[in-house]
Amino acid sequence: MLPARHRLRDASQFRAVLRGARTARSGGRSLVVHAAVTDPTGERAPRVGFVVSAAVGGAVVRNRVKRRLRALVRDRLSALPTGWDFVVRAQSAAAGASSADLARDLDRALAAVERRLR
Repeated sequence: MLPARHRLRDASQFRAVLRGARTARSGGRSLVVHAAVTDPTGERAPRVGFVVSAAVGGAVVRNRVKRRLRALVRDRLSALPTGWDFVVRAQSAAAGASSADLARDLDRALAAVERRLR
């Protein structure tokens, strides 16, 4: 579980990242990362939300993918820029991807959205 201050909680927060101003997205075979600068002052801790749809698999598979993604993001929280929000959206390939593949896709996508928004 991510600490409460690092979680996106409601639909409006997700919508701000997915459709708001000053956003970027990048992805790989197993996931897509959407990012937005939602606090230009940079005072708020980075927040992350996860979207794992039924296309990924049944409930057991979706929950497993979500847990794996949360663990990967938790390890990278200190490197994420303050004042930014992220949504990690799992693709159907995430169900069969290894943790190393998910980590590689996540790192590439995070680096790409940071380059685009800086």
